[in-house]
Amino acid sequence: MAEPTPRPPLSEAPGLKRYSMHLRHGFFGRRGGASTGIYKSLNCGHGSADEQPRVAENRRRVALALGGTPGNLITLHQSHSNQAVTTDKPFPPGQSPQADAVVTDRPGLVLGALAADCAPVMLCDPEAGVIAAVHAGWRGAVSGVLEGAVEAMIRLGADPVRMTAAVGPCLSQASFEVGPDLVDAVLDASAWAEFLFEPGAGDRQHFDLKGYARGRLTRLGVAHVDSLADDTLTQPELYFSHRRAVRAGEPDCGRNISAIMLLA
Repeated sequence: MAEPTPRPPLSEAPGLKRYSMHLRHGFFGRRGGASTGIYKSLNCGHGSADEQPRVAENRRRVALALGGTPGNLITLHQSHSNQAVTTDKPFPPGQSPQADAVVTDRPGLVLGALAADCAPVMLCDPEAGVIAAVHAGWRGAVSGVLEGAVEAMIRLGADPVRMTAAVGPCLSQASFEVGPDLVDAVLDASAWAEFLFEPGAGDRQHFDLKGYARGRLTRLGVAHVDSLADDTLTQPELYFSHRRAVRAGEPDCGRNISAIMLLA
């Protein structure tokens, strides 16, 4: 008898979990996968230098954990942009579009967002049957990737007053030390975000990325927004972190995945 596929652990957001009759979702960390070394163990990033068969196995485990089909797990060629795409089928291998948000109204498609300190954001309108997965680094958030995702959902019949969103594990404010250039870029785009900065050493500030994502979503009229408290930098056993890898002098790091799927 074949061994059952290990089910990697996942976290759920309370707001999205309320709609378990309509969808499945999960914020996955680094546990429960097949990769080794600096990629141990659930590295889901094809763009990493990890062994690709191990990445494929990790992604298979994620899809199965949500009750999906491995071939229906969709991720993008992420580039910290504000671009959102809509799809009704998986992209051909190696042909994922360059974008940072993906939207669908098709049950069975597993929409994924990869991150290793940036904010993954999952959205749904359960009444309309529309979902989105967003990679929201600070650049993408500032330039409007969350707005792009919500607008794409609206085009499929969703309404922000029915939407629920969840911001997943990413850098906490205490871990996200930034310089004046980032502060200026955020405040130029969002003057209201001044309260999301706390003084650091010298000219450094600490930025609340989760709070910024929540603020942008709330200003779009999204009815309910959760965020998970986990911090990717300070929880090395649970999450991959680009910032931590750089500090350790490592050449690369794995990618956490967050995913959402409509049920038929």
